[in-house]
Amino acid sequence: MSSRHEKEKGVNVQVLLRCRPFSEDELRNNAPQVVTCNEYQREVSVSQSIAGKHIDRVFTFDKVFGPNAQQKDLYEQAVVPIVNEVLEGFNCTIFAYGQTGTGKTYTMEGECKRSKSGPAGELPSEAGVIPRAVKQIFDTLEGQNAEYSVKVTFLELYNEEITDLLAPEELSKVALEDKQKKQLPLMEDGKGGVLVRGLEEEIVTSASEIFTLLERGSAKRRTAETLLNKTIKEATPEGEELIKCGKLNLVDLAGSENISRSGAREGRAREAGEINKSLLTLGRVINALVEHLGHIPYRDSKLTRLLRDSLGGRTKTCIIATVSPAVHCLEETLSTLDYAHRAKNIKNKPEVNQKMMKSTLIKDLYGEIERLKAEVYAARRRMGLHPKERYYQEESERKAMADQIEQMGMTIETHQKQIEELQAKYNDQVQLCSDLSNKLDVTQKNLNLTSKLLANTEDDLKRCQYSLKERDFIISEQKRAENALALQACVLRADLEKSQKDNASLFLKIAREDKLNADNRSIVNSFQADLSQQLGTLCDSLASSVSRQSEHLQSVENLCNAFLQVHDKASVELKKKVRSSRALYISHFEAVQNVVRLHKAGANAALEDLSALASSHSKSIEDFLAAEAIEAKSVLDDLQETLSSHQGEMAHLVRELRQEQSRSEAEKLIADMTSLVSDCMRRQQEMVDARLVDLKDSAVGNKMFLDGHVSVMGGITTDLKRKWQDCFLQSESNFKDNADFSAAKHCRMELLLQKWLVRTRESVISEILTTSRTHSETLENLRREHSHQSACVEQHAINTFREKYMDYEPTGTTPIRCEADIPSKTTIESLRAMPMETLQEEFRENHSYESSQAKEPKQPLAPRAPLSQIN
Repeated sequence: MSSRHEKEKGVNVQVLLRCRPFSEDELRNNAPQVVTCNEYQREVSVSQSIAGKHIDRVFTFDKVFGPNAQQKDLYEQAVVPIVNEVLEGFNCTIFAYGQTGTGKTYTMEGECKRSKSGPAGELPSEAGVIPRAVKQIFDTLEGQNAEYSVKVTFLELYNEEITDLLAPEELSKVALEDKQKKQLPLMEDGKGGVLVRGLEEEIVTSASEIFTLLERGSAKRRTAETLLNKTIKEATPEGEELIKCGKLNLVDLAGSENISRSGAREGRAREAGEINKSLLTLGRVINALVEHLGHIPYRDSKLTRLLRDSLGGRTKTCIIATVSPAVHCLEETLSTLDYAHRAKNIKNKPEVNQKMMKSTLIKDLYGEIERLKAEVYAARRRMGLHPKERYYQEESERKAMADQIEQMGMTIETHQKQIEELQAKYNDQVQLCSDLSNKLDVTQKNLNLTSKLLANTEDDLKRCQYSLKERDFIISEQKRAENALALQACVLRADLEKSQKDNASLFLKIAREDKLNADNRSIVNSFQADLSQQLGTLCDSLASSVSRQSEHLQSVENLCNAFLQVHDKASVELKKKVRSSRALYISHFEAVQNVVRLHKAGANAALEDLSALASSHSKSIEDFLAAEAIEAKSVLDDLQETLSSHQGEMAHLVRELRQEQSRSEAEKLIADMTSLVSDCMRRQQEMVDARLVDLKDSAVGNKMFLDGHVSVMGGITTDLKRKWQDCFLQSESNFKDNADFSAAKHCRMELLLQKWLVRTRESVISEILTTSRTHSETLENLRREHSHQSACVEQHAINTFREKYMDYEPTGTTPIRCEADIPSKTTIESLRAMPMETLQEEFRENHSYESSQAKEPKQPLAPRAPLSQIN
């Protein structure tokens, strides 16, 4: 009764909270702590300042794990019962929710998937929920010695696209090339759940196989929502007929931070927006379930559709919320805590997945038979037949045993709850004692370290006092050296005054030389002005000659351009004339084709009429007429082929003529060709008409005179063949005449073009030679003029520097060089103070550190004032 009532009432979603420790950057920056965890009271306190006021918000969860909590503690206290329920046949979901960098992936996966050291394959201490759950499932199943099968699926939901992480490599490469064609659709399973169609299911038999699949799938991940699904089917040993089917969903959600704080830009920002869309939809679903709204927006996101059975469905759900204790993550921390606190109020209605086997069904049928027998017994009693007393006794004992079993079950459940509470309190006290012991050890270590630091400080003080005495001795020695240097400086000052007098005499000499140099400079400047004027005249003459040369070159260029324009214009006109000739030919040729088609159609119609009339005669006449019709058709076909070949030859001839002939010759040739074609077509048309008339006359004569018809048709056939031979010979002769005429015109055109090109080339060359001779004469005149002006400039320079330029003459007042009394380097070095290292050694020889410490009495330490509190 109690279990049925609990099932109808529902089970709340279990929410755990885990706070990570400070990172190295946060410890280096001394980030303030705003989150405090009380694991014993299962409370989380968040400190924040609003409008200058300090406010603490307290959240209560099912379990709370602080920064010092280990992976093993979280798993044993929270996840082990869930995995046991999966093995009992329930569907369970565990997913981590929180900001990026708060330890979601560390909680779910840990630092490594498995430990390769040790024969037993023990997991490391840093292993997360997924590897520990896998190991527990297989250890339990193997310990029960039961038949079981385990299937694993591994998918990723990234940017609202589902990726199968266990798909074969070939399929995954194709999916990367064409994502739109390989998207995995979601489908309803008819029981309120959601299936992913086409998802790869791997059957595994050991934990190592699952770890291998996880490593293979993790290489394809893009770090977003990832769901690992394990389905376990367990058959108990022989003697029990119950199949248990459990499913465990392990979900690692994406980070819940804002786009602006995540640092994503452009394309990554759009992806982060899609991920935030999934998490926002998850928040709306949680709010709708808590407020018991009529519409739950599961279908707004693929994430909420996948978790539909886990939020308000038939699955037992556990949410692990991860937060950061630092102040710079306060906004995301509060958002995560609000989401997790609201999710506590969601109620699911879990059901056991059981399938009855054949033997169990037979057992139920036997029970139904016994129940029907009891009803028959009751009916007999109502009808006056009294049942045996043994039936009443068994019924009363059965009821008493059922009541006793129910009472014992309730008592056991109560005792179990009390034991769990006492065990939890005991664990909390043990953890508290361990924490206090650790703090005492840390404090003792700090005290010992402080004592050692104080002794080291006293030794440093004594060494500093000795160093001060040593420094005073060095300063006195350096002062003595300074006085000696001052005396030597006075001697050097007297020598300096004498040097100043000598410098004054030297400056007077330099002034005289400067005056002479100034006069020479004025002479050079005047020479430079004259030279510049003459060079300017020379440059002007060169510029005028260059301009004349440019004009001549421009005239040559204009002549060439005019020639090219005339040539281009003539080419364009020739192309236009050839195009017009081609159009005229095409129009005439199409007219000829139309006439041929009309005559061919008339001939066909006449042949059909003739065949219809001849069909009424005897079989011999029909065979003869059929043979004649076939022969006439072959004649027409030969005629058509001949016309087609003539058409191709004429088109080829026209193309050659169009490229080489001028307008007048092309028009004349086309006119001749048109007349030839017209004559040929007219003769052929007359031939065909005559043939058709003869055929009609012979048909009428055959109707009247059956015997004479054969001879008439033979004569007509002979005449037609003769005319066809005449027409063919005439066409061949016309074609030869046209070909000879075209060849003659082509030769004449080539001669005219060659003659015209030779004349044009000779005229252009003669003009260029004339211009070149003119330019050569002009350049020779310029060379002679330039040589004359250069000679004049050279003569002017010789006169200037020989007659006007003056040299310096000595006066005899320059001071005589004398040797100065300069102190030697040894004398200067003797005045220098000794190096600091030498002075230190001398002081230490005369005053050792041990002797100074022995002479000085040890002064008692002055009482120290207590330290003032800071911060």
